[in-house]
Amino acid sequence: RAKPVVTQQLSTAGILLAAGAGVRYGMPKALAAGGAWLRLGVAALHDGGCGDVVVVLGAAHGDVADLPAPARPIVAVNWTEGVSASVRAGLLSLHDDAEYAVLTTVDTPDIGAAAVRRVLAAARASESGLARARYGRRPGHPVVIARRHWPALLDALTGDQGAGPFLRSQDGVVAVDCADLSSGIDVDEP
Repeated sequence: RAKPVVTQQLSTAGILLAAGAGVRYGMPKALAAGGAWLRLGVAALHDGGCGDVVVVLGAAHGDVADLPAPARPIVAVNWTEGVSASVRAGLLSLHDDAEYAVLTTVDTPDIGAAAVRRVLAAARASESGLARARYGRRPGHPVVIARRHWPALLDALTGDQGAGPFLRSQDGVVAVDCADLSSGIDVDEP
């Protein structure tokens, strides 16, 4: 009799970047549409396969009343330094059992769970453990990064740039077409 194959479910954490002041938008995007963008981002990550969802807040941390389950808020105290501070705060807040981090932004409200699932599956199936959504020729979110890359990513983070420069420096990043699922456009103006 053959032994049953036991598969280990890899833990995946989602990071919703929502710390900025939204200067061009006129308000922190974490508060946009009465908090609907924030709720959509949390749902996309959770329903897309993230058991742990961290919402990185900054400018609006005192104004975000309730986060939908299972999200937990963290504050990037140095959020004014740019996106790098938010990515760093998000990664450093993840539990030790997280094997993958899925990053997305609050200002891409049309990205849903299907895109998260697709990019996550590509990262898990790849040797690199790195995958990024594409919308036509434009890279976008979500981005998936395996834990083994987190130290190098943390070292590479600087200023108002997220994981993009790090990903461009890596071999084997899987580009995952998600244009059939959403626009992937960052909403920068009302």
